[in-house]
Amino acid sequence: MANLTISVFFLMGFSDKPELELIHASLFLVLYMVALTGNILIITAISMDSSLHSPMYFFLKHLSFLDLCYICVTVPRSIYNSFMHSGYISFGECIVQCFAFTLCAAAEISMLTVMSYDRYVAICLPLRYEIIMDVSTCVHGVLGVWTFGVISGAMHTAATFSIHFCGPHIIHQFFCDIPQLLKLSCSNEYISEVGVTGFLSFMAFLFVIFIGVSYTQIFSTVLRMPSAEGRAKAFSTCLPHLSVVILFILTSAFEYLKPPSDSPSALDILPAIMYTVVPPTLNPMIYSLRNQAMKAALRKVFRRKADLFF
Repeated sequence: MANLTISVFFLMGFSDKPELELIHASLFLVLYMVALTGNILIITAISMDSSLHSPMYFFLKHLSFLDLCYICVTVPRSIYNSFMHSGYISFGECIVQCFAFTLCAAAEISMLTVMSYDRYVAICLPLRYEIIMDVSTCVHGVLGVWTFGVISGAMHTAATFSIHFCGPHIIHQFFCDIPQLLKLSCSNEYISEVGVTGFLSFMAFLFVIFIGVSYTQIFSTVLRMPSAEGRAKAFSTCLPHLSVVILFILTSAFEYLKPPSDSPSALDILPAIMYTVVPPTLNPMIYSLRNQAMKAALRKVFRRKADLFF
């Protein structure tokens, strides 16, 4: 790789005022703890409750684990930098962060796609559900999610760090964001990165189309159900997933499709928060608030923990 003479980048973060940095760090810390607690509770509840040992909750457990990885890639380092009043990150750490972040983002959209297929089969093909969504299919689905994530991360990271960087090496973001890194390029030598971005964007577009078609079929089937109770149950399992899909896709699309700013400010960081911090924090709440089985499982977890203390 090029740029071996570069030792560090500087992450601008939210503000150059120490007081504001502490406020932002404290807010990030609260959101981080909420995300950790919520996702760990979901993983624990699904693992402990045998009634939740089904493909839908199998994928939800892996989504929660993925969300844990996703938020741990960027937020802890940002909190540390803010409390220490230091925005420096080494070149090697930046490479690792870019790889891990791209891996998790790509895996997230592919996991949501797999989950939409699971909901499609459950509602539109209920009699064949156990045959189609067997253990082998579920395991291969999760393996495919992580494989796509690793390949995407490796391609994006290799293409980004094959270019030469010039200037003060200041990144106007709270993590090593690839669009911000490309602004530091010495010349228009990031053709390979453009190709990789185009390919991954095309794949993401296909995932979005697949999700859209799946939910069109799902809602068409649900609305034809004669039983109001059946419709309510179907909506209770589908709406949380659809909410998560919309939240992640819209916020990430807004960040990557918005025109670049010639005078970066703290406002440019807010969209990044919307797709890096908010989804992993809200996903557990969305699923637990709308899903009766999930709420019952969480109550069991709390009762068991209470029994241990009293």
